[in-house]
Amino acid sequence: MPVLIDRGPHGYCAFGETDRVAVRPRSDVGDVDPRGLDIVLVNNMADQAFDATERQFLRLLDAAAEDRLVRVALYARANVPRDDWSIRHPIAGDLAFGDVCSRRPDGLIVTGAEPRAPDLHDEPCWPMLAGLVDWAEHNAVPAIWSCLAAHAAVHRLDGIGRRTLDDKCFGVFDCQRVAEHALTQGVEWPMRVPHSRWNDVPEQALVAAGYEVLTRSPEAGVDAFVRPGQSLFVFFQGHPEYQPLTLLREYRRDVGRFLKGERATYPALPVAYFDDATTRRLLAFRGRAVADRRAALIVEFPLVPAASRWTDAWHTSASRIYRNWLSVLAERKAALPGPAGSIGAAHDRADRVPARWRGCHEGGMKSA
Repeated sequence: MPVLIDRGPHGYCAFGETDRVAVRPRSDVGDVDPRGLDIVLVNNMADQAFDATERQFLRLLDAAAEDRLVRVALYARANVPRDDWSIRHPIAGDLAFGDVCSRRPDGLIVTGAEPRAPDLHDEPCWPMLAGLVDWAEHNAVPAIWSCLAAHAAVHRLDGIGRRTLDDKCFGVFDCQRVAEHALTQGVEWPMRVPHSRWNDVPEQALVAAGYEVLTRSPEAGVDAFVRPGQSLFVFFQGHPEYQPLTLLREYRRDVGRFLKGERATYPALPVAYFDDATTRRLLAFRGRAVADRRAALIVEFPLVPAASRWTDAWHTSASRIYRNWLSVLAERKAALPGPAGSIGAAHDRADRVPARWRGCHEGGMKSA
């Protein structure tokens, strides 16, 4: 069953519909499976990466849903220039500041954004993210927080500050399981995960505040972790949603910024990502770029000619983790009395969810 995109009063369109027209009225979708899950996806990316980020998360949800109906409502961050499509998304601030009566999701996903300031409070998205964290916490909405959103959430919740890395954590890293948990059941280890970030949060501070680290890489540090509480908050410093060529596009973007003088140093190659032949070509281009630094040189950047042979080495594991997350949401929804997804009562009913689900946010659930 496909993931359906909520188009408000117009109904739903199936993920993959290029014209984004509504293919089913709202009443028909409710009749198909009243137990379906409603997910809100808040996209914080700037316009250049907005659509690609949206597709990445929808693709991952589509793979994870299998035969489960998943309805996704798309929100955008305010105060960012948008194109004709993305500007029609509702603004994420509406969730925290006025839309709670009509939007009662079973789960929330909040994307990252490219860092713009040393201090989180100075990030353009901070006011919206802080309000969203407060809203999800107060209404016990299970949530996934990605990259910068994860850093903002742990800072808002527990005062844990991010720290700037000496160099960008960039590449594909082997992550090992640190704790057994419902989210990582069925995952093969090590799990490869893309990372692309300038900051991280100290593991010692997370553990001291009661967070449980689920996966970790010796090179990249903490990958995924969860927070105890009335609802399951999941945090990813990595990007399991990335598609095979996403890191290549980010690397080319950063090279272009160097050539235009927007960054002082030439970017390092992503770790464990390119094969030897591609690495040699890219290093040769770096030599030319450093010696002849000009913006027009980016047109000669050596794109990978055999991109079609690249495989998404992390997609299977990422799909499994998201499938487990959807299963947790479904169990929670089935256990809550009253109207499905009624967040007004979710806070009062938190102690009535099954023990298996409570284990996901009270110290972690052990595998059966």
